Amino acid sequence: MDILLGLQWGDEGKGKIVDFLAPKYDVVARFQGGPNAGHTLFFDGLKHVLHQIPSGIFRPTIQNVVGNGVVLDAVILKREIEALQKLGVDVKKSLFFSKKAQLILPTHRILDAAQEKAKGNNKIGSTLKGISPTYQDKIGRSGLRLGDTLYPNFEERYNTTKTKHLERLGDLNGNASESILPADFGQIEKEFFAAIEFLKEFKMIESEYFVNDAIKANKKVLAEGAQGTLLDIDFGSYPFVTSSNTVSAGACTGLGVAPSKVKEVFGIFKAYCTRVGSGPFPTELEDETGESLRKFGGEFGATTGRPRRCGWLDLPSLNYAVMINGVTQLFMMKADVLTPFDEIKVCTHYKLEDGTITDRVPHDIVTQNIEPIYKTFEGWEDVAEGITSFDQLPKNLQTYIEFIEENVGAPITLVSFGPERNATLMRNELQVI
Repeated sequence: MDILLGLQWGDEGKGKIVDFLAPKYDVVARFQGGPNAGHTLFFDGLKHVLHQIPSGIFRPTIQNVVGNGVVLDAVILKREIEALQKLGVDVKKSLFFSKKAQLILPTHRILDAAQEKAKGNNKIGSTLKGISPTYQDKIGRSGLRLGDTLYPNFEERYNTTKTKHLERLGDLNGNASESILPADFGQIEKEFFAAIEFLKEFKMIESEYFVNDAIKANKKVLAEGAQGTLLDIDFGSYPFVTSSNTVSAGACTGLGVAPSKVKEVFGIFKAYCTRVGSGPFPTELEDETGESLRKFGGEFGATTGRPRRCGWLDLPSLNYAVMINGVTQLFMMKADVLTPFDEIKVCTHYKLEDGTITDRVPHDIVTQNIEPIYKTFEGWEDVAEGITSFDQLPKNLQTYIEFIEENVGAPITLVSFGPERNATLMRNELQVI
């Protein structure tokens, strides 16, 4: 099994790369996250955004698995599936769901909004999709799983969980819990149960057996991550993180695959940095340069539409992510976005409040006032169409790539210079499989 994941704060371009690599694989499996993910694919002049469905879905020969580490919003998932079916995708044939995947209930979304509001100025920047409360219930051993929908007492289980949520909402809001539900909550519940019935038409599986059987049969499996390493619940900029393990170890627990089965770990990063929501961002550019990066890169969230915060590439955090994940190959995205700039900067070290110079990410990155130390590079021209090797890339871009490789200790084997499938260059001597 190979793993593909983001090395920054998400939005690195995982959807495009999974779609690009998918023909080399038999199975593509999502291992964590939920509708907070937004994997964008461009091909045939069309834009497609996937939230919960693996990005191999547009390749008819690929089996796509939603693993046990994922949390599912049945209503959003139903819409996703129906949109794919309108495009002629045979979803019923190629999509498989783990019975152990946790369900996002309507009250989870309301809880998410209430918890975020209660944080006041310390809000995380949640997508408000109900992700955090769902994972809280999972850890608290009170969640509902997709396989539970097959039992005759599922509605009873749902109502028991709903009652607990209403009590929690009452505590958060300091008033009668029933009065804080939206006026159309009855309709919301109706749509939820209709979506549950819809999902019963699809294949629900013991995904850990499914994936391991595929590996035993020498099929090629790609584990697809969501969000990014710096949002990991353990290793990200806590508490400004997501609620799951976004790192390579999460692929093992999110799919039920032993670490010994992992071969390649592909780490995706942008040629610069972006972040959505609150939290530390040492190289953030709150000036015209940052605004230009946002404009040239089209940096608006695929899930929320929120403008992304933009800044220069951060090598200390990239090194950290490579170490945590055991990255074997690096994929650099959006090299084309930097072509309008005459000068491009890379943060090589941090200067901490006490004057210490370090290339390591400090534990207290949230509270530390960090000053990035930069190295400046000359910009490069547009990448010419039809190039077939790294040697044909602009010389200044080659210099940029070589500097990153030398300082991170992993080879950059793929460079993306546009959103389309064909705007992607791989090194011939470093095959992905």
